[in-house]
Amino acid sequence: MTQSLAPAARPTAGPGRARRILRAVAVVSCVPYLALKAAWVAGSHAGIPAGSPLLDDRLTMAVINGLSMLLDSAVIVLALVLTRPWGLRVPAWLLGFPVWVATGLLAPVMAGFPAQLVVRAFGGGGASSAGREAFLDEWVFAVVYTGFIAQGLALGGLFVLYARGRWGHVWRGRVWDLPVGSVGPAHRALAVAAAVLAVPPLALHALWACGVSAGLSEGRAADRGGEFHVLEALHVVFLLAAVAGAVLLAFRRGRALPVAVPLALVWVGSGAVVCWGGWLSLASLGGPADLADRLTPLMNLAYAGQMLAGLLVAAIGVYHVAERSARTARRLA
Repeated sequence: MTQSLAPAARPTAGPGRARRILRAVAVVSCVPYLALKAAWVAGSHAGIPAGSPLLDDRLTMAVINGLSMLLDSAVIVLALVLTRPWGLRVPAWLLGFPVWVATGLLAPVMAGFPAQLVVRAFGGGGASSAGREAFLDEWVFAVVYTGFIAQGLALGGLFVLYARGRWGHVWRGRVWDLPVGSVGPAHRALAVAAAVLAVPPLALHALWACGVSAGLSEGRAADRGGEFHVLEALHVVFLLAAVAGAVLLAFRRGRALPVAVPLALVWVGSGAVVCWGGWLSLASLGGPADLADRLTPLMNLAYAGQMLAGLLVAAIGVYHVAERSARTARRLA
């Protein structure tokens, strides 16, 4: 995407009350996470129980914590970009990509953490909860994930308000309003390829969500509990959302639906499967020495497959945005 995707909205005198509140929530919700990470970089063991593997390699953990601080600080930058007049001049690709990544990383947390709390409230945490207590104290997860949920809600609200003013034409109307002739064979081929690539990871995540242990590492299989099954079910949900959005756009299905529906499915679904597939794959590269905890070939297949499928779905979304923006530009010319 480029800056020419849409005519920039006129700068306003101020962000308005709603945007100021959302901006404040986004910034304040970053503070606990950043403070905790800074304390760990400085050598504090707050929230880290004795015997946790996080204490085994202080240098590596300092580097990882520093990088995660940098990523979370980007939330503050995005909150400013989305609420200041100069943010309207930021190139579309330079803003869209980090917001897409933030959506992909935060959406599963926003859906998964409350679901896990419900499972645990009914005694379904199981081995997963017990294994996690030796990794970090429980209050750390509560503080961090609550902050992530607040960040996701605030950033999501800010981006919708921003995009509505700058790129609102992209999701106006219903699917039946979209010109069928603008969708070529390559567009449909991308959707079919994404659907085919999604089948193996979809099947694996569905099996793991239902309690099948085949293909899991010994350590992951031993630590399974209700929370593990929730996360695996979410992988299935986001994969289905991504593929469904791609098919709706590429084949003009669900013609009575607002265009915003398949676009939202493409945006959130592709971001979640790509970012979490990539994160889980990267995390395994410097994995623990215990072979029982390393990713198996089938686990790698699941994560790589969902990443590839998600990237193809994202490409369909970019094509749609570029095509509608080009048509709008020609009408305005």
